[in-house]
Amino acid sequence: MLRSVEIRRQVAQRLRELLPKAKGWEESADAKIGSQTADLLVKFRLGEQEHALVVEVSSLGQPRQIRAAVTRLGEVRRELPGAHPVAAAVYIGPQSARILKGNNLGFIDLSGNCYLAFDNVLIEKEGKRNVRPSTRPLRSLFAPRATRVVRVLLAEPGRAWRLEELAKAAEVSLGHAHNVVKRLEELAWVERDDSQRIRLAKAADLLESWCESYTWRANDVASFLAPERVTRRFMAEVGRAAGAAGRRYAFTLSAGQALVAPHTRLAAVHCYLEGDPAPVAAALGLRPVAAADGNVHFLAPYDPGVFYGVLEKGGLKVASLPQLYADLVHHERRGREQAEHLRREAMGY
Repeated sequence: MLRSVEIRRQVAQRLRELLPKAKGWEESADAKIGSQTADLLVKFRLGEQEHALVVEVSSLGQPRQIRAAVTRLGEVRRELPGAHPVAAAVYIGPQSARILKGNNLGFIDLSGNCYLAFDNVLIEKEGKRNVRPSTRPLRSLFAPRATRVVRVLLAEPGRAWRLEELAKAAEVSLGHAHNVVKRLEELAWVERDDSQRIRLAKAADLLESWCESYTWRANDVASFLAPERVTRRFMAEVGRAAGAAGRRYAFTLSAGQALVAPHTRLAAVHCYLEGDPAPVAAALGLRPVAAADGNVHFLAPYDPGVFYGVLEKGGLKVASLPQLYADLVHHERRGREQAEHLRREAMGY
């Protein structure tokens, strides 16, 4: 993980690159502003106007740290009303960006995302992925077994859990569940009630952070071509063939959304399928093809946890809503749009 002093140095460089017409550039580290101390104070001129950026550096750009930065920047803004507060980190994801914008604060990260809005200046760049994933401290939180706990919490966001119940539902050891919950508590994504039951506190934050580190392509995908256009009737045949073979299955991506919250025309079917897909494909008369040529794709689950909370819609099984959302987010060009439609129509957070 980069140290704060190195993040500060690189952020100052990024600001100079974003504001190439600035004159009289001055940088002060650990600058005193009234009773507060700013990690970085940058002063410059654009035309005849003087500007000051007050930068709060966080080694982590997760929502919990960003909310703390919002508080500190608010205090600095009171001490120096004319300054433009900016949060900085290695990576600031969509959820953290929304928090900062909602508080009229700017941000900049080392992955290429930024939002600077003051006077006649507006510089906005978003959607860049974390270019330093090895620095992401949440990788272990979203490892396959740990994600079982995350998925259980997201699938039932209003439920209060005893640790033993949570571990059993997620099919992990008590110790592993304890470690995951402890990390979630540190991030303020779960909380405990008076009976020490565990309850999800920030469902949206947890969901978005999982999506940042996950793609449905983590599963092994076998592609096939159906002799006719895929339809709801064809999906029913897939369900019958999987059931006849004694296999667990769950539709996902556009096929799953078509059952839960219809949004677009169904062009391909993606389905989680336990075990070797060849016998099921043969029963359906499917021909194996390259991924780009296929319209039926069976996903061998990267972890059996994908089957937790499977829904039943019209007699067919669909991946749980958080699993479906996470799969959709990085699916082709309209994946994010489809995911947000699902969230609005069916998820409630």
